[in-house]
Amino acid sequence: MKFPIVTVVLVSAALGVVLWDQSREAPAPVNAARFTDLAQNPVARGVAVDWIMDQAPEQCEDGTAFPDETRQACLEGIDRRTGSCQRAMADQFPETLRSEAQFRDLSITLLGCLVPRSGRVE
Repeated sequence: MKFPIVTVVLVSAALGVVLWDQSREAPAPVNAARFTDLAQNPVARGVAVDWIMDQAPEQCEDGTAFPDETRQACLEGIDRRTGSCQRAMADQFPETLRSEAQFRDLSITLLGCLVPRSGRVE
């Protein structure tokens, strides 16, 4: 029986990538202060989208927004719409946000996509 050299090489390479990824430093968490002076310190759209998406479940947990029985459905809806909302933001907004108005518009649009609220005047 021939030794499976190709398989061993591929598995070793995959293991190397996994170990390399785990040894990298995790990026510092982003907080709201990062988005205060965008004219002097612009932010990548992806960083803003990730931060806004982390805030979206709070919209479902907000006691005034949804009755108790629909909170879980709201959270599941966020999970289902995540990919399509991210693609929509990539199409609508520039790669780099350079003003508070752009960040505000991105936030409102993304949260409206992730957590649609019927019957509410925007």
